Amino acid sequence: MLVQTKVQIDKESYDFIKKVHKQLNYRSLSEYIREAVNAKIRDDRGRMRERKRAAAMEMLSEAPPENLFGSIEGDEFEDR
Repeated sequence: MLVQTKVQIDKESYDFIKKVHKQLNYRSLSEYIREAVNAKIRDDRGRMRERKRAAAMEMLSEAPPENLFGSIEGDEFEDR
């Protein structure tokens, strides 16, 4: 479902879009702008994912690793 919103762009960009959107095989001016916004959002999502990944890796490096075998450390496995 599409949500209607207002977008402000400079006059030069608007004139360019209005002049070439048909030549670039877009059905309407709105479709051209919608595609441009979606491309920018796709790029920004990738950048945000990368930032979250970098922050998670940094947090992992700061935390000391816990000893997973601490509960059985003193056991003799050969006698079992």
